Amino acid sequence: MTEEKVNAEEQEKAPEVNVNANVPTEDFDWDSYEAGDVVGAGASKEELAEMYDKTLSTISEKEVIEGEVIALTKREVVINIGFKSDGIVSRNEFRYNPELAVGDKVEVYVESQEDKKGQLVLSHKKARALRSWDRVNEALDNDEVIKGYIKCRTKGGMIVDVFGIEAFLPGSQIDVKPIRDYDMYVGKTMEFKVVKINPEFKNVVVSHKALIEAELEQQKKDIISKLEKGQVLEGTVKNITSYGVFIDLGGVDGLIHITDLSWGRVNHPEEIVQLDQKLNVVILDFDDEKKRIALGLKQLTSHPWDSLDAEMKVGDIVKGKVVVMADYGAFVEIAAGVEGLIHVSEMSWSQHLRSAQDFLKVGDEVEAMVLTLDRDERKMSLGIKQLKADPWEKIEEKYAVGSKHSATVRNFTNFGVFVEIEEGIDGLIHISDLSWTKKIKHPAEFTAIGDSIEVVVLEIDKENRRLSLGHKQLEENPWDVFEGIFTVDSVHEGTIIDIFDKGAVIALQYGVEGFATPRHLVKEDGSQAKVDEKLDFKVIEFNKAAKRIILSHSRIFEDENKSEEVAAKKAAAKATKKGVKKLNDNLEKTTLGDISELAALKNQLEANEGKSEGDKE
Repeated sequence: MTEEKVNAEEQEKAPEVNVNANVPTEDFDWDSYEAGDVVGAGASKEELAEMYDKTLSTISEKEVIEGEVIALTKREVVINIGFKSDGIVSRNEFRYNPELAVGDKVEVYVESQEDKKGQLVLSHKKARALRSWDRVNEALDNDEVIKGYIKCRTKGGMIVDVFGIEAFLPGSQIDVKPIRDYDMYVGKTMEFKVVKINPEFKNVVVSHKALIEAELEQQKKDIISKLEKGQVLEGTVKNITSYGVFIDLGGVDGLIHITDLSWGRVNHPEEIVQLDQKLNVVILDFDDEKKRIALGLKQLTSHPWDSLDAEMKVGDIVKGKVVVMADYGAFVEIAAGVEGLIHVSEMSWSQHLRSAQDFLKVGDEVEAMVLTLDRDERKMSLGIKQLKADPWEKIEEKYAVGSKHSATVRNFTNFGVFVEIEEGIDGLIHISDLSWTKKIKHPAEFTAIGDSIEVVVLEIDKENRRLSLGHKQLEENPWDVFEGIFTVDSVHEGTIIDIFDKGAVIALQYGVEGFATPRHLVKEDGSQAKVDEKLDFKVIEFNKAAKRIILSHSRIFEDENKSEEVAAKKAAAKATKKGVKKLNDNLEKTTLGDISELAALKNQLEANEGKSEGDKE
């Protein structure tokens, strides 16, 4: 402020003196006035100065006082605090209050009564900071409406300058309507209510939404009190979610659930409506207490089933688009809002279990036959396999017993392999019909799902749509040949491939396997045979029907020992007979004196011969 202006204000506030500038006073002492001793009649200069000082405020530095805005410029605010000079504050300190005007009362902090230039130094920002927490707590306690300046955006909301404190404004508390552009609020001054204070962390939460909720609540009550089911109202699309659309009915919101947007399938509400779009809706239901209003859009149009072709009947061929897929089938829309279900069992003549996703996908255009049609229940079932000939009608011609085919392995069970010869023609290969020679515990040992396998048709069950198939029958039965090779008592080299409690499995030539009990695995030295050991085995049993060969290693050396023992006994018996004959021949030539000695010898020889016969038996 200029010095002339300050002097002018000081003169305005000075006490009146009996001085008339135009009319000279006879009693006025001009000499004393010039000397500075007398200013007016009977009043000294010191007295007048004292009277002037009484009109000024007594202020101290470092304190907060209230002042009045007396002038505004683009950069500065001139504030009168009743001191001999006015203070100047930067206008940036008032950016939270763009409506500041001359005459407004504001708080300022006295930094210095006089700087180097003789200017009073004030700060509004520091005054706000010193009293900020008191003011914030007062606003919370009194439910006071305060002003704040939105400084910037932050995660989840905005930062607001309130009394010099940075308060948090959650995005959900800016307005009752969802905010699409937060940046439009930056730099604005708005009214708020303090809703939460955390003294420990110096956190303040404010809300603008709280100011308008009370008014809206009353509006909602008034609107809901006038609602009726079936009433048609105009509304504006306020928000779109994955489950529905919120409609502003003029102060109160209603929800159109996604299922009530259209008679047809809707993947997302954005396919039907847009933000800020105006449309007519019908009231389906409302709750006075919870202030919930259920709205409908599709109910304003007739149901598509009502306009379905009256001539449509079971057996007709229809075209449609797959709109929904499930494991058990596919829903096909043949007209807007009219759907039929193709069950997975009606997609193929095949009998083995499969998923609907193996045949169709969402968006596919298909032709199907109407299998059932219920207009009252608005249900329809469709089938696509009916558009193809049933492969089982002429099964005997195409897949006669004994015919050979290539099939694809589809599934396993403990007892066999399920295969598919063509779409709709499935069959079972029993585990016993996989191989002539191998002992297969599970089909997975022999083949894999998805593999191709050659089969021969063994039996046809047309009524139950079953084929009995075989794989080993593609070759001649090798057991007819084995019968002449693995004869009883024949000896063959084999390798022990597995040993268990009841015996061992021995791999023989030609890919055939035999079995030996533990007793027949004893070697000549008394030790037991082990896995992977190669030995000679004697066939002790051959069963063609059961495809069984019983082997023995120990029987080889046991039989050899018996043969040697029998040969020795036979030789001894032969020698004994020869001695007896010789003796008899000699008896005829002996004299009577020798008879007694020869008789004794004969008896001894006969005794030996009898013993040999007993051993032989």
